[in-house]
Amino acid sequence: MDVAVAPNATPLQGSKECDVVIIGAAIAGISTAYELALGGSRVIVVDRGKIAGGITARTTAHLAPLCDDLTSAMISFRGEEMSRLFYESQAAAVDRIEEIQKRESIDCDFRRLDGYLFQALNTDSKIIEDELEAVRKIGAPVDRLVGIPLAHCGQQHALRYTRQGTFHPLRYLKGLVAAIEAKSGSFHSDTVVEGFEERDDGKVIITAGSRTITARAAVVATNAPIVDRFALHTKMAPYRTYAMAFSIPKGAILDALYWDTLDPYHYVRLQPGDGRTDFLIVGGGDHKSGEADDAEVRFQALEAWTRNLIPAAQNVTHRWSGQVLDTIDYAGFIGRNPGSNKIYVHTGDSGQGMTHGVVGAMINSALILGRETKWADVYEPSRKTPAAIGNFLRENVTAVKNFAEYLAPGELADVSDLKAGHGAIIRQGTSKIAAYRDPSGALYARSAACTHVGCHLHWNSFETCWDCPCHGSHFAIDGTPLNAPAIGPLAEEHQAGTTP
Repeated sequence: MDVAVAPNATPLQGSKECDVVIIGAAIAGISTAYELALGGSRVIVVDRGKIAGGITARTTAHLAPLCDDLTSAMISFRGEEMSRLFYESQAAAVDRIEEIQKRESIDCDFRRLDGYLFQALNTDSKIIEDELEAVRKIGAPVDRLVGIPLAHCGQQHALRYTRQGTFHPLRYLKGLVAAIEAKSGSFHSDTVVEGFEERDDGKVIITAGSRTITARAAVVATNAPIVDRFALHTKMAPYRTYAMAFSIPKGAILDALYWDTLDPYHYVRLQPGDGRTDFLIVGGGDHKSGEADDAEVRFQALEAWTRNLIPAAQNVTHRWSGQVLDTIDYAGFIGRNPGSNKIYVHTGDSGQGMTHGVVGAMINSALILGRETKWADVYEPSRKTPAAIGNFLRENVTAVKNFAEYLAPGELADVSDLKAGHGAIIRQGTSKIAAYRDPSGALYARSAACTHVGCHLHWNSFETCWDCPCHGSHFAIDGTPLNAPAIGPLAEEHQAGTTP
C-alpha cells in the first residue's frame, strides 16, 4: 500500500475529452487503459480516491487460473465448455502479465511457481478426487500427490497445478501507469463520478461535480458497479476476507501457492523480502460483509492455523482485510453494461481479482476497439445461469433480512452510552443513526441507510468504517463513501456534540 502507483495524479480540473474514460483505477481499470493505449486510444482514468488505493492494494496476489471455488462447482453451473474457456482466459491473463512486465521492464517480483490444493486436516479426500476429475475434463494440467511440504501434511491428498504465478501488484501497476502516461494517457485521483449520459451522437458524458469528461466509450471498473442499481448487484454478494503477513527465513518453505479445502479456505504464498527474510502471506476467515465484527477472533484463528502448518513463521508484521464480490456462478461480469451501448463494466472478481482484472482488460478493450474475443460469452454481464438459482436466492435473502433490521431496537439506547473509539447503531425515533465517537470524544452521527438502495449499515471496528451487507458499500466515519456502489455520502443526523 506504500507504493505510489501514480505520483503525478491530481483531481480532475475543468472538462476534458478523450476516446475512452475509465472509472476505477485498480488492476482492471489500469490494465484496460494500458490495452486501449496500446491500441492508439486516448484514455483518461479517474478514481474517487488515490490511484490503486482500493481493493487491489489489499490482494494477496495469487495468479491462479483455475476457479477458486473449485472447477467441479463451476462445471455444475456452467458446463464443461464454459469452464474450459474460463480456465483458458484466466491462464491467458497470467501469460499477459508475464509478457507485459517483460515488455515494460517492470520490477514486480513476478515469478512462475506451482500451486497446491490440499486436503485440509481431518477432512475427507473425496473433494480432491472430484476436483481431479473436473480439472482433467477441462484439459488443465494437474498432478495428484500424497503429501505436501507443510507440517502435518505428509499424508494429505493434494493436486499440483503447474505454471501458476504471483507478483507485487502495485509495483506492476506503477509500471503500467508510466507506460500509459508515455502514450498521453492521464490519471485523476480524488474525483468522484456522479452521473453518466449516453447521447444520441454516440458520445458518453460522465459528470464529477461541475466537471465533465466526454468520450466515445466508458468503462466502469469500480469493484462494485456505479452505473446501475440492480441489474448486476442481485447476481453477486460482497464477502470480507482477512490476511496477515509473517516474517519467515528464506528457504523455510517451498515457494509456491497453497490452498486447503475448507470453506472458507486458507490461502498462502511468499513475498520476497530483504536479506535472509521473506514474508509469508496467509489469508482466510471470510464472511459476508457486514455480518460479523470479530476480526480479532478471525486473525487469532488464522495465526493458529499458520503456526500449526508452518512452524517456521516468525513475527506477525502486517494485518489487513479486503472485500471480494462473489458472483452466483463464479465468473465476473465483463462487457457491455446491460441496457447500455457505449458503457462497459468490470465487476464480480470472485476472489480472483488479479487474473479477472487482466481478462477484463483484454475483453473490454477488444470490444471497444472492434476486435474479436473468444471469451466474451463466459463473462457476458447479461447472462442467465439457471443452474445457479440456489446461489441467487441464498445471496439475495441478505437484503430481505437486512431491511427487517430497521424494525429492531438499536444496539445502544442513546448516543451518551457510546464509548470513545466505538461505533454503534442507535434508534432515533422512527429512524436509525450510525454513530461513532472518536478517541478524543467527538461524536459523528450519520444516517444508518446506505445511499445505494437504503440497506441497513453495520459497524466494522477493524477498518473503522460502516459496511453495507447488501452490495458492499463502505463509508468513513464522517459518511464519505469509500467503496462502490454508493456514490453519495450518508446524511448527517444532528446530535448534541456531533462533529459536522
